[in-house]
Amino acid sequence: MTFPRFVNRHPGESRDPGQRASGLWPWVPALAGMTALLLAMAPAFADSNLPPARLADTQLPDPRQEAEAKALMETLRCLVCQGQSIADSDAEMAGDMRALVRQRIAAGEQPEHIRDWLVQRYGDYVTYDPPFSWLTAPLWIAPLLLLVAGLLIARRSFGKGDPAEQGEEP
Repeated sequence: MTFPRFVNRHPGESRDPGQRASGLWPWVPALAGMTALLLAMAPAFADSNLPPARLADTQLPDPRQEAEAKALMETLRCLVCQGQSIADSDAEMAGDMRALVRQRIAAGEQPEHIRDWLVQRYGDYVTYDPPFSWLTAPLWIAPLLLLVAGLLIARRSFGKGDPAEQGEEP
């Protein structure tokens, strides 16, 4: 009885050397190349072609109002960048939020009301200092727990001296 030989055969290679390979295997390199090309081009299509909002990069004529708007924009987090304030971010959404803040300040609205409206619309994450609540408790408590855990691990690993020095046998 003879068994078919499957060892050392490429997945797309046929059993008979004269038979042409079938299936998707011959297309895999081409598909991989096209996928890589599309992924490389994706950032080019991510930006919109819309012009920035009218007041996104334009200061208000009243210096007092512009100072209020700038102070408020420094305390609001860009929801796209997540590490920058909307005053520093180049993201399109940050520009829209800057324009919104300036429009509302120019209309005479108080910065606290604008901040409350943005928190209501986007959640506590839009601010750099979220209030303490049951929802944000992990943000406030987790660093303390990690610090305590680190101190306990350090104490256990460095607190034990050489057993011979303490009079104990190893």
